[in-house]
Amino acid sequence: MRFAFFTLVLFLGFTSCNSQEDIKSITTTELKALLAKENIQLLDVRSPEEIKQGAIKTAIFANYFDDDFYEKATKQLDKNKPVYLYCRSGNRSGKSAKILQAEGYVVYNVSGGYNQWKKEN
Repeated sequence: MRFAFFTLVLFLGFTSCNSQEDIKSITTTELKALLAKENIQLLDVRSPEEIKQGAIKTAIFANYFDDDFYEKATKQLDKNKPVYLYCRSGNRSGKSAKILQAEGYVVYNVSGGYNQWKKEN
C-alpha cells in the first residue's frame, strides 16, 4: 500500500511540473533590452478591452479567448523567428506559449506580463 502511494506521489510530482519547464521565460527588463536592439515578434494575447488600457508599442495582437486564437496568431508570425508572448500577468501567455510551442514555434513567456511592464516603464 505504501509503495503504491509513494509511486502515485512521484508520478504526480513529475507530470505536474514538466509542462511548464520547457517554456522559457524572460523578464520585462530583458524584453526592454531586446526591443531596444532588435525587431522581435512580440505577441500580446490579451483581450481588446485590456489592450485599450495600454500595450507595448511594437506588439501584434491575438486574443487568447478567441475560438480562432491559433489561426489569428500564426497568420501574423514567422515560424523561423522566436516569439515573445505577454498577457496581463503571465498566465494566458504561458498557455499560449504551450500551444505555439507544440506546433514548432520557439517561444518565450514574458514573466509578470503587462502589469510588470507598466511598473517598470
